[in-house]
Amino acid sequence: MHAQAPLRIGTRSSTLALTQTGHVAERLRAGGVAVEIETITTRGDTDTRGPVAGDGVFVRELERALLEGRIDAAVHSLKDMPTAETPGLVVASVPERALPFDALVGRTAPALAALPPGAVVGTSSIRRVVQLRALRPDLEIRPLRGNVDTRLRRLDAGDFDALVLAGAGLERLGLGGRITEVLRPDAFWPAVSQGALAVQTRTDDGRARDAVAMLDHVASHAAVRAERSCLAALAGGCLAPIGGLARLDEEGRLVLAACVFEDTGSAVRRVIAEGALADADWNGVSRGERPEMLGARVAAELLDRGAGEMLARMRDTASGGAAPS
Repeated sequence: MHAQAPLRIGTRSSTLALTQTGHVAERLRAGGVAVEIETITTRGDTDTRGPVAGDGVFVRELERALLEGRIDAAVHSLKDMPTAETPGLVVASVPERALPFDALVGRTAPALAALPPGAVVGTSSIRRVVQLRALRPDLEIRPLRGNVDTRLRRLDAGDFDALVLAGAGLERLGLGGRITEVLRPDAFWPAVSQGALAVQTRTDDGRARDAVAMLDHVASHAAVRAERSCLAALAGGCLAPIGGLARLDEEGRLVLAACVFEDTGSAVRRVIAEGALADADWNGVSRGERPEMLGARVAAELLDRGAGEMLARMRDTASGGAAPS
C-alpha cells in the first residue's frame, strides 16, 4: 500500500502569511496529516507602489492554484476574502479566532488620546483613516503599505509617531509586545473577520475537507459567517469603510454589532446596529436562525438608518485605489 500524498497547502509569501500557515500546518501534523507548504505570490504582494486597488487581490492567485489542482488547500486572512464564494471552492474550516481588534503601536506616545496635535500616524486602510479622523482630526494620517516588519522599521526610523495595525498579526509574529493600546468598539471598529483565518479547499475534494475539519472552531466560524453576511448585504467588499464584530455573550448568544462610516469632508458620520442570535447550540448543531440570517438582519437595520446612501456617496467621491480595511 502506498503512503497517502501530503496535503499541499498554499500561502502568500509574506512573513505573516507563512507564519499563519505554519501554525495551521503544525496542528494538522499533530493530528497525523502529512503537509507540504507551497508559497504563491499574489498581485497584492507584488504591487506595493500605491494603494491596493480591488477586492481579493491577496486571494485570487491562491484560488486559481486550488482550482487547477496545484494545491489542495489555501490559508487566507479571512478579512482579505471577498464575501462572494468562488464556485468550486469552500471555506472548509475557520480556526479559533485571534485578537480581532486594531492596535496602536506608539513611538512618541502610548495611546491615541495621548498623541500630540500634528502627530503622524501611518495606515492606508480607509476604515482606519476615517475613524482616526473622527477621533483625532488634529492628527496627520499618512499612507503606509508593506509587510509588518517594513512598517515597524519605518516607525522606528522616525517616519511616523504611531501606526495602526491588526493586533492579531502582531501577536502571531511574536510582536505583541509592540502594542501600546488595543483599539476597541465603540471607539474604534475592526474590519469584518479581522483576526480570523480561513482554510479553503475545493468543494469536491473530500480528502482535503475532512483533513482540515479538525481545525474548525465552531463559535469563531459562526461569528465570521454572521459578519460576512452583513457585509455582503451592505454590498461592501473588504475595501469599504465598514466595521463589525460578532461574539458570544455571557448567555451563549451570538451577538453581532456593525458600523458604517462616511467621511463628509468636514465631519465623520457613523451608524451602528446590533442584533443577537439566541437559538444555537455551540457544540456544532445549529437550531432556528442561522448566523447568515443574523447578519442580514443587522445589515437591514443599518440600511434603514441610511447606511446605503452613505456608502454610495463614499463610492461616488472616492478617487484612485483603496487599501484594504
